[in-house]
Amino acid sequence: MESRKRNRVSYFAAVVLTIAVGLASRHFPGATPAWLGKYPGDALWALMAFFGWATVFPASKTLRIAMFALGTCYAIELFKFYQAPWIVSVRHSTLGHLVFGHAFSWRNLVAYTLGVLAGVGIEYGLRDYRSR
Repeated sequence: MESRKRNRVSYFAAVVLTIAVGLASRHFPGATPAWLGKYPGDALWALMAFFGWATVFPASKTLRIAMFALGTCYAIELFKFYQAPWIVSVRHSTLGHLVFGHAFSWRNLVAYTLGVLAGVGIEYGLRDYRSR
């Protein structure tokens, strides 16, 4: 896909909106089907990472942004294997839990992948819509 500079303000707004929706998905678990569990929040976290990297690098190609977002999400998930006392105490804080989580899960990797794919889809959709 060709590189087109993104509007940083719009992408930052998307970050804030995605955070709000993600927090709401955890605060109101009945808003999503029970069989999805906590994974909509994880997918939204990855979507937020996609929008965040797009804000930082507005001229980068979509694939590069997707790789940055997946790399960030996967690295943080793998970081859960590290159990030093200082990081365990950070994870017990509200913000630490939201950013770092507690326990590794392969399902989180799937949710992150779906969240980043949603970001790619949104970008492709917006570009197709704008080109009409």
